[in-house]
This record gives sequence, structure tokens and C-alpha cells, in this order.
Amino acid sequence: MDSNSRFAVFGGTILSSITHLGIVDIISTIILAIIGAIVSYITSLFVKYIHKRLQDKYKQ
Repeated sequence: MDSNSRFAVFGGTILSSITHLGIVDIISTIILAIIGAIVSYITSLFVKYIHKRLQDKYKQ
């Protein structure tokens, strides 16, 4: 199988898979990704705050 045939098969597989996804699935994936990023960011800020507080407490 040459490279053109491989790309054609791969492209056809991807395009046929995309047509079976609904817009609701795509929107819910985007919303969940945004929520996950926000929660991750807030958690990292909280852990950084706690680490700094503990470091200052035991430094004295």
C-alpha cells in the first residue's frame, strides 16, 4: 500500500467518524474541557497558596 492510499484510507476513516458525532457531543466535550482547565488552574493556585503558607510557618 503506497502512501497516497494510506492517507486516503486514513482521511476517509476520520471524515466518516466525524459525521457520526453529533453537535451536542462536540459542545459537551468543549464545555467539559473548559471546566476541567478552570478546576485545574484553581487547584494549582490553591496548592501553591497552601505550600507558601506552610513554608512561611515552618521557616520561622
